Amino acid sequence: MNFTDFFYSLVNILNEMSPYILLGFLIAGILHAFVDASTMTRHLSGNGIKPVVKAALFGIPLPLCSCGVLPTAVSLRRQGASKAATTSFLIATPQTGVDSIAATYSLLGLPFAIIRPLAALVGAVGGGLAVGKFAPDATCCECAEPAATDTRRRTFGARVVESLRYGFIEMIASVGKWLVIGLVVAALVTVFVPDSLFVGLSKYPLLAMLAVVVVAIPMYICATGSIPIALSLMMKGLSPGIAFVMLMAGPAANFASVVILNRTQGRKATAIYIASVVITAITIGLVIDLLLPRAWFIPQTTAAETCCHVHLNIFDTVCSVILVALLLYSALRGRFSHKHKLETKENSDIMTRTYKVTGMNCSHCKATVEKAITALEGVTAVEINLSEGTVLVEGDVAPEKVIEAVHCAGFDCEA
Repeated sequence: MNFTDFFYSLVNILNEMSPYILLGFLIAGILHAFVDASTMTRHLSGNGIKPVVKAALFGIPLPLCSCGVLPTAVSLRRQGASKAATTSFLIATPQTGVDSIAATYSLLGLPFAIIRPLAALVGAVGGGLAVGKFAPDATCCECAEPAATDTRRRTFGARVVESLRYGFIEMIASVGKWLVIGLVVAALVTVFVPDSLFVGLSKYPLLAMLAVVVVAIPMYICATGSIPIALSLMMKGLSPGIAFVMLMAGPAANFASVVILNRTQGRKATAIYIASVVITAITIGLVIDLLLPRAWFIPQTTAAETCCHVHLNIFDTVCSVILVALLLYSALRGRFSHKHKLETKENSDIMTRTYKVTGMNCSHCKATVEKAITALEGVTAVEINLSEGTVLVEGDVAPEKVIEAVHCAGFDCEA
């Protein structure tokens, strides 16, 4: 076991996933540019099972992580979505996405790719109905106003450009870090973790599933990034059901999102949310192990292929090169853009103030905070640094108004 084995493992997994990941990012961009967000909101108001099911179906294809989905859900809630429908959306969305479903098929096969969104649907509907029954709607934040809609009519060409920009720049900026972490962790587990450890744990599937939940939730990985980790667990001897728990529990929650969810939805709704994720993942994991044929869940990439040598299919390799280039561009773009804008503002005489915002973890969080502050009268520019959690506001605006706007968007803020 050495660095060469690790490199082979990483390259093989990357080649298997990259075509499907790029396709998923493209579809995500199309959804963003061509589907009006207000259309979604109109269907999520009211009580009963219908808005809960609609919210889950809306959320399943959206490639949002567990932190990115929170501001989106807050916005839906304040535009009229019920608490039950919002919870359903919160459960379904981070567990799946068009990118992760395609990547699941590429590495883990068709049965996993089918069961994963179905499990997300079941858990989301169950959790949403439970919230509707045990944590009914209360008055929403009084400072919230319906989000303004973009009334500009964009041409088809402009929407295509927006699809590409959002899919291959914004989405990669959002999930790229977690995707890389997932790939690296999977390769490390595959190469360096002894087989005997997993073989021993596999004798106690329920205990193993609980251990995966304990590790996966604070670990915080996106839906796509959890796939190579689940693959490496299976190749080390763990059952498909245990790997499935990683696929579902890992992307569904993290400590930061639970804190924000507790404040916006309440303790009872948050407890139901976490319970729905854990119970659904473990229950369906046990069903996979006990009732379904093991032959259905043979990984598309075997341990021998991953650890011993590299298969360099031209198309897959080109897709991997493109994906790596986009990841590097996204990282460099964020770093140099912030540095340049900050230097420009420091050299100007325009009134600026820096705020500390907690809970921002991805580009979706960033966009929500930026939109909330930009809407304030007197604000001329907003510059956000995700890595540092800081917001630089330019213009003549009272700090109290900025803090209130950020709070209403679902985040904590201090000057």
